Amino acid sequence: MDSQQTDRLAIRDLVENWALWRDAGDWERFRTVWHDDGRMMATWFQGTADEFISVSRAGFEKGVRILHFLGGAAIDIAGHRAIAQTKMTINQRAEVDGVLCDVVCTGRFYDFIEKREAGWGLVLRQPIYEKDRLDPVASDAQLTLDVNLLARFPEGYRHLAYLQTRIGYQVKADMPGLTGPEVEALYRRGARWLAGGAL
Repeated sequence: MDSQQTDRLAIRDLVENWALWRDAGDWERFRTVWHDDGRMMATWFQGTADEFISVSRAGFEKGVRILHFLGGAAIDIAGHRAIAQTKMTINQRAEVDGVLCDVVCTGRFYDFIEKREAGWGLVLRQPIYEKDRLDPVASDAQLTLDVNLLARFPEGYRHLAYLQTRIGYQVKADMPGLTGPEVEALYRRGARWLAGGAL
């Protein structure tokens, strides 16, 4: 096995550990996937890795469950830097206007990763939100959505944003989707990162 294959396995392992350890509430091991200057971007949170761990832990202890499932990955490596794109779904259950609902959002994790003395670690995670849906858990439940609130958010994550807004989160309204200027800007940023540019 050559060094690039070894690096790819280590990066994929990092991506999988992120999802498993975060969703299980294994916060000490979850911290190990990040570099000290790591940052997280999500619909409901934007900030440092340490802040993300703190708010995720607080939510977990209050019963918030945001679960992640991973699919295939494409990893581009340039020296000690990498961009990893991993297919994923985000699943969250919460009450929306008194109706228990599940929201499922499909997209990709777009990760800026760097190899330092301690090994490969996350410098920035920026999800790309491609498609979502919201369903009542009970098949006979009735839910009427506020169309004005729904329209405030991009198509790729508007139902996820709707649920998160209804339970009190401030949701960022310009996250990248499958197409559009936000995702094109992200791809340019990734290319600069691989070429050695500043994040």
